[in-house]
Amino acid sequence: MNIYVGNLSWKLTSDDLHELFAPYGEVISAKVVTDKFNNNRSKGFGFVEMSDDEAANAAISGLHETEVDGRKIVVNQKQENAGGEYKKKSFGGGGGGYNRDRNNGGGGYRNNY
Repeated sequence: MNIYVGNLSWKLTSDDLHELFAPYGEVISAKVVTDKFNNNRSKGFGFVEMSDDEAANAAISGLHETEVDGRKIVVNQKQENAGGEYKKKSFGGGGGGYNRDRNNGGGGYRNNY
């Protein structure tokens, strides 16, 4: 089961996250999400994957709203995207161009004087 962990301190590492969840069962992976454009600084959240649902649920119950490095962390089951897959965001736009629909004649002068 995949677990979301939020409100992490900026100094918490992926190894720290792994150690935090290890007492509850086998941790397959633990990753603190970092900002690659800001010296890999933590974004304050991460994800943990545990080997089975029982261990994951025990970790969620045991760690949710506990204090770690002076912050109350948020721990819950990771929510999947609608449809369960990545969906590219569309920003619209496209087409068009400068004076595309106008017929101004040649030479850049307007011919409707």
